[in-house]
Amino acid sequence: MTPHRPMPRSLARLLLAGLTLAGAAMLPLTAQAQATKIKMVLNWKYEGPQAWFFIAQDKGYFKAEGLDVEIDQGAGSAASIPKVASGAYQAGFGDLNAVIDLASKRPAEAPVAVYMLYNTPPFTIVVKSDSPIKTPKDLEGKTVGGPATDAALKLFPGFAKLTGIDASKVNITNMAPNLREQMLARDQVDATFGYVTTVSFSAKAMGMDPTKDLRFIRYGQYGMDLYSNAVFFARDFVKDNPKAVAGFVRALNRAIGEVIANPDMGMDAVMKREPLLKRDVEKERLLFTLRSDMSHPEIARIGLGDVDDKRLAKAIDILVEANQLSRTPTPAEVFDRSFLPPRDQRPSKLF
Repeated sequence: MTPHRPMPRSLARLLLAGLTLAGAAMLPLTAQAQATKIKMVLNWKYEGPQAWFFIAQDKGYFKAEGLDVEIDQGAGSAASIPKVASGAYQAGFGDLNAVIDLASKRPAEAPVAVYMLYNTPPFTIVVKSDSPIKTPKDLEGKTVGGPATDAALKLFPGFAKLTGIDASKVNITNMAPNLREQMLARDQVDATFGYVTTVSFSAKAMGMDPTKDLRFIRYGQYGMDLYSNAVFFARDFVKDNPKAVAGFVRALNRAIGEVIANPDMGMDAVMKREPLLKRDVEKERLLFTLRSDMSHPEIARIGLGDVDDKRLAKAIDILVEANQLSRTPTPAEVFDRSFLPPRDQRPSKLF
């Protein structure tokens, strides 16, 4: 039998170094393989007030949390909810009231909101400044238009009930989102549904001055003190991937703080995705959204991202009664604050 000869030390060192290098080379592949994939659908086409999602993606904040996030454009704040409920997406940004509606009808399918952004109700009915429509009741006998997926349109039955409108006397017509302001300007409709920010900037892009040419009948001024757009996840995904949800929220919250501090940086990320946008208009839209849609006084107390349970419960009751829903979801069914970063790490003041 040939006697066993020990391996020369130089050869052993070479083999050990090779194994170490091979292991190091595989680390990025291993990390990539372990990343949790999240497909997210936005509320609308690319625009300024989505900057924080893009910053979290571009600066690697999602990646640092072990996430591989893909972000798609949306088709309306209410339209993103069924896309997540169906399983086509794991996450979305859209109208919390559509989540409440689905939670009442099909609770097992309804997504769960985890971070509230639009804490002031942006829902509105828009008329021209010289319109004879002065109050909600004046809408009777008139034609009001809006995209089929528009959240304000979907909330109209509730608004009508609260304000004493006979909804059967209001003619509602649908149009493509890009035609809304044009049809109003040309008197093809008497009024339109929409978000204050969206309509204002779409009108401005047409050469109108929304402060002079338009009037806004805001739902919040007539008792519908509702929350609006939030980040939400599929219910099953929340149950099966709690660490991924918490990581996503952490990354997003960090990006929001940075965009608030440096809006121009946020606009760089937006323009990277859609170079044909008008940068100055989108920056103005971003700042307007921060002031108008995200600065409810409650954030000084509870911080951006959270909700007031009493206010949310009241909002749920308004929707259930106004839309004659068969079941009243609890606040905990539609919003889960357990994934939020600590209070002192979330914005308390946006300006």
